[in-house]
Amino acid sequence: MVAVTVAALPDQSLICAAVIIGTLVEFSPNDRRPTGAAWTAPANTTVSPQFFTKLMIRKNPRGDLPRVHPGAFVDPTAILCGKVVVEENVFIGPYAVIRADEVDTRGQLEPIVIGANSNIQDGVVIHAKSGSPVTIGQRTSIAHRAIVHGPCVIGDGVFIGFNSVLFNCTVEDGCVVRYNAVVDGVHLPAGFYVRSTERIGPETDLSSLPQVPAAASEFSEDVARTNNELVLGYKAIHNEF
Repeated sequence: MVAVTVAALPDQSLICAAVIIGTLVEFSPNDRRPTGAAWTAPANTTVSPQFFTKLMIRKNPRGDLPRVHPGAFVDPTAILCGKVVVEENVFIGPYAVIRADEVDTRGQLEPIVIGANSNIQDGVVIHAKSGSPVTIGQRTSIAHRAIVHGPCVIGDGVFIGFNSVLFNCTVEDGCVVRYNAVVDGVHLPAGFYVRSTERIGPETDLSSLPQVPAAASEFSEDVARTNNELVLGYKAIHNEF
C-alpha cells in the first residue's frame, strides 16, 4: 500500500501525490477529503498520461497555456507554465521548470521559446522578469540544474553547463559555457568559450575569452544527439510511466 497526501489543484479538483513511489492519483470533485488528509492507495494504482498533463502543464494567471509540439517529450515531473512554446523533438527532463508568467507594466509578456532539437535537462529553471523574452535556439543543450533567466537569447548549437546561471544576456551560436559559470548582462559573440566557474559580466574583456576548442564543440554536438535519441525512446514508452 502507498501512503499519499491530498492536495488541491487551482481548479479545485483534488489530487494526491504518493510519498513512496511517486504515483499520482486523481480524486473526483465529489471526494470531500480535506486538503492535507492522508489516504492509502493500492500499490498498483495507475494514472493516465492526460492527468500528468493536467497537473504539470499549467495556465499562468493571465490565462496563457504552454504549446508543446507533439514530437517533443516532456517528462511527467517537469512543470511548464504560461506562455511557453516547445518546438519539435525537444527533450525536457525530470523536474525542469519553465515558467512564463510575469507581465510588464502593460500586462503583456513575451514567450519562452525552446527551439527544435534542443534539450532542457534535469532540474533546469527557465523564467523571465517582467514579461521579457527567453529564446533558446535549435540543437542547444541546457544541462542539469542550470538557470536561464530572461531577458535572455541563446543561439543555435550552444552548450550551457551544469549549475551555470544566465541572466540578461545574449549567447550567440556555437558558444560553450561550462559548469558553475555566470553570464550576466553581456553579449557573447558566436563561438566563445566560458570556462568553468568564470563570471562574465559587462566589465569583462571579451577579447580575453578563447574560442570554443574542437573537443568542446564535439562534446556539445554529442550531447544534443544523445538527447534527440532520448526523445524517441521516451515517447515510445510513455504509456508505461
